[in-house]
Amino acid sequence: MASKLLSAGSFSSSSLLTECTYHVFLSFRGADTRKTFLGHLYNALVQAGIHTFKDDEELPPGEEISHHLKKAIQESKISIVVFSRDYASSRWCLNELVEILECRNTKGRTVFPIFCGVDPSHVRKQEGSFKKAFKAYENKEEKEKIDKWKNALKDAANLSGKDIYSTANG
Repeated sequence: MASKLLSAGSFSSSSLLTECTYHVFLSFRGADTRKTFLGHLYNALVQAGIHTFKDDEELPPGEEISHHLKKAIQESKISIVVFSRDYASSRWCLNELVEILECRNTKGRTVFPIFCGVDPSHVRKQEGSFKKAFKAYENKEEKEKIDKWKNALKDAANLSGKDIYSTANG
């Protein structure tokens, strides 16, 4: 997969870092994927020489997280969004996704969704666990913010990506 990203993103390892700090930004729900799929993906990217931002390894200690994540998103050529069952239950993940898609629209960044144990249509239509997460947000969040999150999920799920459980060996 790492070599596919290099060719799909049309960049070489050396030329990209002159315009971006990172080749790839990984957006994921840690509790769902950190020690499984995401760990394997991250290792494959690093072994392929792809400078990858993963929040638990790149954040400076004692610094404000949101500022660094926003900056890392803005300074990454590609964002890989790993949608998992509980992705939408994290306001943090949803805010990251909004920023990722804003960078796609304003800076021409590439977004590659991966569906890990969740049906892409559930992400697109906010069904299943995604619907449950949004029910929990009702009366706790501004309608405008919820609508932004829903639109971001729909837009990201409409992008060409990979449903890893629909392929052999996940």
